[in-house]
Amino acid sequence: MKRPIRPDEARLWSMVAATVHPMPGRTVSKAEREALAAQIDHNAPAARIPIPEKPAPKRPPHPWLGPDNIEPRRKHRIAKEREEIGGRIDLHGMDQMQAKSALEGFVLSAWNRGDRAVLVITGKGARGGGVLRRMTPEWLSSPALREVVAGISEAHRNHGGEGALYVALKRRPRG
Repeated sequence: MKRPIRPDEARLWSMVAATVHPMPGRTVSKAEREALAAQIDHNAPAARIPIPEKPAPKRPPHPWLGPDNIEPRRKHRIAKEREEIGGRIDLHGMDQMQAKSALEGFVLSAWNRGDRAVLVITGKGARGGGVLRRMTPEWLSSPALREVVAGISEAHRNHGGEGALYVALKRRPRG
């Protein structure tokens, strides 16, 4: 059984209905229009419907830290090894502090050698929630590495899949 419409709901509906125009080919009789217009109280305050606030979507700290942030063609060249992978580092068995310092040193030395891409093996972690896997993108976006890292992306399964990352490096400035 439906409940009866309250007066404030009827007033709100009449205000909404007055703004609707009939579809082409259909008409509303003049009597119906006048009946609707008579129900509208133009002096009544508009009903306020609270709009629930949606939490802002979480964004990665930098726009290039998404799942596919290396340009697709470049990622394909790296995966097919048409663009050479300059070096590989395996972070298995390291704690966070060791892994962070090893990663920073490795990436900076690869960039100094002129490498354009490296492979960072983090492993998947227990049940897919590895700490190193989760923290590596944050470490690569740190101020120390931001100037040398062009982008990161999950590796092809031949190179470790979900347990490894391609890190594209920027070109060294000439001179």
